[in-house]
Amino acid sequence: LLLVVAEAGRCVAVTTQLHGSFRGCAVRDFSFVAQKPGCRNLRIDTEACWGRCHTWEPLPEPPYVQRHHRVCSYGRTRYLMVRLPGCQPHVSPLYPYPLALQCHCTVCSTQDTECETF
Repeated sequence: LLLVVAEAGRCVAVTTQLHGSFRGCAVRDFSFVAQKPGCRNLRIDTEACWGRCHTWEPLPEPPYVQRHHRVCSYGRTRYLMVRLPGCQPHVSPLYPYPLALQCHCTVCSTQDTECETF
């Protein structure tokens, strides 16, 4: 599971390998394409959270919408800023993105994580 704030764009490549039986959360190199209407795209290399967390889901009562699963998520972050190239005059070229400093297993929070399951 690899998590990045929704505004961070789409994943391009993950550059650090964590080996097969790894359990828990770790900071990992991550590349994505920053996209903003009115500007050209820019590839950004940062650090993101990745890992597998021990979790379980109780059998919920109707309406079957409880979510208690734990995911690998940001413990501490620092936000960095880049200037996107080729922005139109009325568009700010500034683009904030997160840099993971510490990761941990926690209940999924929609404030900073996509909590949908596939």
